[in-house]
Amino acid sequence: MHGSQGRPEVLVVGSANADLVVAAERRPAGGETVLGGDTEILPGGKGANTAVAAARLGAHTGLLAAVGEDGNGRVLLDSLGESGVHTDLVRIADRPTGAAYITVTPDGENSILVSPGANSTLRPADVDAALPGAAILVVSMEIPLPTVEHAVLAAAEAGIRSILNLSPVAKVSERVLRALDVLLVNEHEGAWLLASGFGKADADPRRLLELGPRAAVITRGARGALVLADGEVAEVGSPEVEAVDTTGAGDAFAGALAATLATGASLADAARRAARVAAVSVTRHGAQPSYPYPDELPGQEH
Repeated sequence: MHGSQGRPEVLVVGSANADLVVAAERRPAGGETVLGGDTEILPGGKGANTAVAAARLGAHTGLLAAVGEDGNGRVLLDSLGESGVHTDLVRIADRPTGAAYITVTPDGENSILVSPGANSTLRPADVDAALPGAAILVVSMEIPLPTVEHAVLAAAEAGIRSILNLSPVAKVSERVLRALDVLLVNEHEGAWLLASGFGKADADPRRLLELGPRAAVITRGARGALVLADGEVAEVGSPEVEAVDTTGAGDAFAGALAATLATGASLADAARRAARVAAVSVTRHGAQPSYPYPDELPGQEH
């Protein structure tokens, strides 16, 4: 399946950031200084990450995002292009390219401070011209909430299947959730949604579907994912790996999920492949540079 007239079949609407990564033995506490390793500048941002993950798996992928006219913007455009992402929808804004300041500890965990910059300039009106020809829309946060919500609603109106990667978690309108095909969250985000949606925390993940989406996927790190559809819960496992850097693993999952759904796969099968992609990504440093091509996945590729 390919987008009509050369348009991408998978359209990602989201952020593009330069990741400034520093390895450290531990995170500094308030008022404390901790010495770390050399700073690496790597291409990142939830939207750009998702697009690279999808494109590397062979999906015809485009990214609607905004970067600044600066060196970090060029790093991002180069990374996107090298991975096969269509960049003609990436806008050049008069703000600096977004940046994420990332501390990575020896256990592979990370802490992230995001400076949105150019990402703040992405407007709802930018979405409409990008939609024609797409089969799957993936929207992630780190861009203005009205743009996120408009993208989901516009996709529903156009008959385009939508995935909302609600990270970092935020309150979205009931109307948007009801228009959504797949809600993608991690365990913490899912618990927050359940607590905010029902006024109390609820251990039953199936209640996420009562918020409105047709289906939901809850990622669980090394324990794989849960796929919620038609009132059923399917558990998806993850290969056992030794994690060195979890940066961008959720975005790898989102991109792989979209790319695999675009081939006509079921949501459960797409989640299984996405878990394998995310597992490979955490064994390598960085976000986009860690994403695998199909021949690098464990097990038999279809």
